[in-house]
Amino acid sequence: MIVRSSAFVRLLGAGMVAGALAWAGPAAAQTAQVALGDTVSVETLAMVVALERAKEKGFDYKLTSFAKEDLAIQAVIGGQAEVGIATPYAVMQKTKAPLRGLMQLTQLVFFPVADKSIKTWKDLDGQPFTFHARGSGTEAIGNILAKRNNISFGQRNYIAGSENRIVAMLNGQIKATIVDLANKNLLMEKGGDKFHVLPKLDQAASDEILFARTDYIEKNAAKVDLLVEEFARLWTEMAKNPGIVEQERAKRGLLKDQPKEVVDKVPGFYAQGVKEGVFSPQGGGAAAVKTDFEFYVEAGQLQGPVEALKLEDFWNLGPLDRARKKIGS
Repeated sequence: MIVRSSAFVRLLGAGMVAGALAWAGPAAAQTAQVALGDTVSVETLAMVVALERAKEKGFDYKLTSFAKEDLAIQAVIGGQAEVGIATPYAVMQKTKAPLRGLMQLTQLVFFPVADKSIKTWKDLDGQPFTFHARGSGTEAIGNILAKRNNISFGQRNYIAGSENRIVAMLNGQIKATIVDLANKNLLMEKGGDKFHVLPKLDQAASDEILFARTDYIEKNAAKVDLLVEEFARLWTEMAKNPGIVEQERAKRGLLKDQPKEVVDKVPGFYAQGVKEGVFSPQGGGAAAVKTDFEFYVEAGQLQGPVEALKLEDFWNLGPLDRARKKIGS
């Protein structure tokens, strides 16, 4: 497996800890450890903004970012973190872990890209394919597309981070993968004569979910409500004005260690993301959960049938419902 280099893990400033594999140690009881199943970057900036807003109102936290989603999920299961941002469905079902989703943050708007020698999905039968990580949304998408096109992938490779998979494509190291909107556009800009986009899925299942351990939710109801409210508030503002993320970034000095050319991508990324439906404007709900069940069962990451899966075994929508009523969304 190939994972993202620790060089991509960014320290943003006070109140945040970034580390790929290990925790610096237990935080004070009133400080919530938050495990992010990705590195801090332009793509996850809105999540950091929401956390910082919540911190201003009393949600003290420390953030640790992981190169692999499963490490973040295991950190929450194991008690090293109370709150996580990842896609925990498969782990929740397999381990019966006491985790519950609180809000849908992003939806799976991803694009299969390939070398032009691969003209259709049929050409990928028995061929290598590269995903973000085992059990990730990209692998779920790949599984469904392979099933619908009646093919089986050959060797499965894993490179965390769409930007890293794009580099591998441009360097000729891989020939087919699935990437996010921004990096699909980047690939077409830099290598449109060599690569193209294959037909994709239109289902808008959950990608990143804000979740927490049930004991933490029960013992810290007010803090959890505050956290979800700040995420819901920012997501509502972002749906109306994607520029709010750049405003908040500049105001708080976030990503200040990143090159200017990277930071300059923030406004465009969020404008496109909102337009394409990457960011869930309502934060999910019962209908979104049903879509998730259908999607992840078809992808083989949840055991069905769909009708047997119960929302309450995976989600606690109380904080989101209260947040929506409070902010009027």
